[in-house]
Amino acid sequence: MTSTTADNNSNTSSDPKITTEPFDEEVDKFAAVFKGLEQIDLETDKGELNPISKTTLESWESDFQASAKNILTQNALANTTVDKVIANSDSKTRLKERYLFNVTVDTIGSPSFANNQKSSGRCWIFASSNVFRTHVIKNYNLKDDEFQLSQSYLYFYDKLEKANFFLENIEDTVDEELDSRLIQFLLHDPVGDGGQWDMIVNLVNKYGLVPNEVFPDNSQSTSSSKLNYIVTEKLREFALKIRELKASKASDNVLRQFKLRAMKTIYKTLSLTIGSPPKPTDEFVWEFLDKDGKYKHFKTNALDFYKSHVKYDAAEHFSLIHDPRNDYDKLYTVDRLNNIYGGKPIEYVNTEIDEIKNVAIKMLKDNEPIFFGCDVGKFGDRTTGVLDNTGYDYTTAFDFDLELTKANRLKTGSSLMTHAMVITAVHIDPSTDKPVRWKIENSWGDETGKKGWYMMTDEWFSEFVYQIVTTKKYVSKKTYDIWKGKEFNTLPYYDPMGSLA
Repeated sequence: MTSTTADNNSNTSSDPKITTEPFDEEVDKFAAVFKGLEQIDLETDKGELNPISKTTLESWESDFQASAKNILTQNALANTTVDKVIANSDSKTRLKERYLFNVTVDTIGSPSFANNQKSSGRCWIFASSNVFRTHVIKNYNLKDDEFQLSQSYLYFYDKLEKANFFLENIEDTVDEELDSRLIQFLLHDPVGDGGQWDMIVNLVNKYGLVPNEVFPDNSQSTSSSKLNYIVTEKLREFALKIRELKASKASDNVLRQFKLRAMKTIYKTLSLTIGSPPKPTDEFVWEFLDKDGKYKHFKTNALDFYKSHVKYDAAEHFSLIHDPRNDYDKLYTVDRLNNIYGGKPIEYVNTEIDEIKNVAIKMLKDNEPIFFGCDVGKFGDRTTGVLDNTGYDYTTAFDFDLELTKANRLKTGSSLMTHAMVITAVHIDPSTDKPVRWKIENSWGDETGKKGWYMMTDEWFSEFVYQIVTTKKYVSKKTYDIWKGKEFNTLPYYDPMGSLA
C-alpha cells in the first residue's frame, strides 16, 4: 500500500505522527489487517482526529465517481433489493440449488397441513411436532396431508410454565440491583415464543401430546404479539411485588400464596386468549380414516397419546451443536435457561461440523427426520426457499466480501440460532460421496419456498446451522458418553447459545 504522492523526505503535517513513505512502510507491517481495504491518498490526511472532513469527502467522492461499475451498481441498488442485485444466476449456481435429493425419508407430514406458525415465534414447537407426527403417520398408515399435532397445546403449557419459571428466578435474584444486567435480562422477555429441544422434552414428559383437532390454533396463538405484551407486562408487575415482599421480610408462606395467585391470573389470561386446553389426563377420543379408508378410534389422553401412539422417546434424543468458540467434545448448558422450573436443563454436546453432517446423513438413511436450529435470516430467499451463502456476489458489487468466521459471528452478535426446522433429505455427490444440499420442511405455510419446502446448500449448513437433535444410535460412543456424563460447562445467560429458536 504505497502512496504515489508521498515524498520520502518530508512530512505532510507538523504533527510528527503524520508521515508519508515511512507511514506506509509501517502500515505494510500489518498487511493482513489492511487486506481488502481501499487505497488512500495520504495528501488528504492532515492528521485530524475525525477522518471525515471536507477534503477527504471530496477525495472519496472523486474516487467513487471515477468507477463506471460503481455508478452501475448504485443505479441497480436504487431500483431493487441488494439480495436480488448480487444473487448469482449462472447455471453452475442453479444446478447446485436444484430440488433434487438422492437420500430422503420415506414419510413426512405435508407442509400444507396445519403447518404455518404465521405471526408467532413457535417454530421450535412446529419443528418438533413435525418430527413427532412422522411417527404417528407411519404407525397408523395415515395420509401425509391429514394429520398434525396440536402446536397450541404445547404453546399454552409452555407459556404457563415459563411464567412460573420467571417468578422463581425473580425470587432467587432479589439481592441483585433492579438495573443489573441479570435482572434486566430476566425482565426483557420472560414468556417469549421461542424455545429449545430440551424444553420440548420437558413439555411432552409432563403434558404429553394431542392431535391438532383436539386443540387447534386460534387468532391469538397465530398472532402472538399482543398476548405476549399483556402477559409480560403483568409478570413485570408481579416481579416488582415479589421484590417488595422479599425486602419487607415476608414469610415463605406469604410468598408462596402470592405466586399461586399470580399464576392463577396468568392461567386465566392464557385461557382467555389461547383457549382452555385439555389437562394431561383428560380423556378424549382420537378417530381417523387411514390411507386405505379404514376407520379407527382410540380412547386416550395427552400423556397416553404421547406414550402409546406417538411412540417417540424425546428424552432419549439430545442436541449436537457446532460452536467453534468453545472446546469440542464437551457438554454445555446455559445459565437460567429453561421453561419448566425443576425440569431437565438445556444440554448441548459441542461437535465438529463434519461430524454433525455425518450423523444427519445416518439419520436420513434410517428414515429419521431431523430437528435442527439455524440462523435462517442469512443468505436466504423466501420465494425460492433457497439458503445459499455462496449464491451471492458481494465482491463484484461492493469490492469486498463478508469475512467474519462462524466463531467471530457468534462473538460479535452477528449470528445465532433464530429458527428451527426439519431436515428431510440430502443430496450426496456420487463421485465424492459428500453432501451437496439438504431438503428442509419449514413451518411458514406452503406459499413460501417450494410449496413449503426449503433447500440449504452444504456450504450454508457449515456456516449457519448450529444444532441438530439425534440419539445414541447415530453417534459415537464417545459423544454419547459425554451427554450421559452430565459434566456441564455452563455458558452465561446472555450467551448466543442461549438464544431461543
